[in-house]
Amino acid sequence: MLLKKDKRIKKASKKVYGIAIAIVVFVVLCFYLIMTCSGSWLVQLDDFKHVKWVVLLDGQGQDMERNDQAAKLLREHKADSVLILGRRIDRDHYNTDYYAEDLMKQGNIDSSKVFLARHNDASTIEEAYTIIPWLKKRNADTVLLVTATAATKRAARIFNALAGGKPHFIATDGVSDYFVPDAWYSNRESMKIWAKEWGALLLSHIDLWNIDTIGVADSVYLAPIRSLSEERKVDFIDLQKMLPSVKRKIDTLSAPQSAPQAADSSSNN
Repeated sequence: MLLKKDKRIKKASKKVYGIAIAIVVFVVLCFYLIMTCSGSWLVQLDDFKHVKWVVLLDGQGQDMERNDQAAKLLREHKADSVLILGRRIDRDHYNTDYYAEDLMKQGNIDSSKVFLARHNDASTIEEAYTIIPWLKKRNADTVLLVTATAATKRAARIFNALAGGKPHFIATDGVSDYFVPDAWYSNRESMKIWAKEWGALLLSHIDLWNIDTIGVADSVYLAPIRSLSEERKVDFIDLQKMLPSVKRKIDTLSAPQSAPQAADSSSNN
């Protein structure tokens, strides 16, 4: 009887040890995958030959790396037009304006091919709501999103889910020195980006749960989306309209100056 009991205890102990070893192996494997692969799981860099539209999402770094990517694609004739997104930063200015100014400094860029989308969107999903109807109206087929390296997969997923397959969005990055996909733990900034993007990716799954796709009729713009050349024409026209009011203002300011002169002449007489 005691022998049978000892055998059962030994058998149970072996099972416990086996389970414990399996758990340890599983934890080690998960840790290995997290450390070596989880950074790359955030990244989607699509290959392509040519696209009609390149969309620069807001959030460029100090080196304007997304502008550099767009300028390169235009010079190599791998893209036809660029749509620049930028948030409002004060009463009268948007990031879009500074991005466009920097892009045009690259040289040999047709201003009629650079479009400005001013917005006040706080998230990638809201940016998608801003530009997808506009792109649908222009029958865009394949659109390249240029964003941060760690945000490429999330951005492509959000835009494709909300667009319903047309247009189809692919993604690439403006080269960044901060996030290292294969070694995201190598520096503090990279670790912060990793944690933030994983959180944002998980939240995007919740936000897109059972959500409707966006159509042309869903267009709501904070400001008209126009090309840079159209913007300049509007500025010129507005200036012409202001000239009469400016002239009246000058006449009003100059009128009081003649009264004292008349009074002086009469007193001398």
